[in-house]
Amino acid sequence: MNPVLNLAAYHFCAIAEPESVRTLLQSEAERIDIKGTILISQEGLNAFLAGSEFACREMLKVLRSIPGLEALQAKESWSAAMPFRRLKIKVKPEIIRMDQPAIRPSAGRAPAVDPKTLARWLDTGHDDDGRPVVMLDTRNDVEVDCGHFENTIDWRIRKFTEFPAALSAHKEELRGKTVVSYCTGGIRCEKAAIFMQNEGVEHVYQLDGGILKYFEETDGRHYRGACFVFDERGAVDTKLQPAPRSESKARSPRVGVSPSLSPRPSESE
Repeated sequence: MNPVLNLAAYHFCAIAEPESVRTLLQSEAERIDIKGTILISQEGLNAFLAGSEFACREMLKVLRSIPGLEALQAKESWSAAMPFRRLKIKVKPEIIRMDQPAIRPSAGRAPAVDPKTLARWLDTGHDDDGRPVVMLDTRNDVEVDCGHFENTIDWRIRKFTEFPAALSAHKEELRGKTVVSYCTGGIRCEKAAIFMQNEGVEHVYQLDGGILKYFEETDGRHYRGACFVFDERGAVDTKLQPAPRSESKARSPRVGVSPSLSPRPSESE
């Protein structure tokens, strides 16, 4: 049995007083004995947490008691050891930095495709309307190199703030296709999908819940390698188990790749 429950959760909503929320969560997380990272901003909350099952369930109750976070959903996985050394709760301007103030997911989400539907589309190579489906990775280059969907579009971005410029350079390549943006837990691909819609990309979906939910709800087919996670596990495999570093290199071809510049992890979801 793996005794440690890992939670990955985010929710875009208006939080009027992030500092007050931080104070509440700091107190409750220490009382419950939860470790991990929580980012809070006026646009919502983003969390990677771990602890006993009881502690994690209690922490979810606390999070959902905050106005606006009642519908917060968490992706779950189990591990043999605690993947975090301490608890960090911070207030930030954005829960995932994009530097695009007009992108406000709390005002309305982009269309999402659920994992089982996506797996079916990838089986056939097209969506239900017959358009070819392409997967667009919104993570940084280090994460993509750890693992990715087959034939993913990889623009070799080093941080999420580079995504708008990358889209500008490659937008015409997406014309006539159904584009599914994806990331670890859903937060980056949600902003990316909205941005692409605003920039005139016609057929855009975000992968609901990201790679972690895809692993949870499917057999992981069409994904190669492991999924990079921002804790001491390093990466998880398609069964949501810690993946050895030596086995986490993806082996499937990628498209739209340009040379990398000394990549290193620079952001988390």
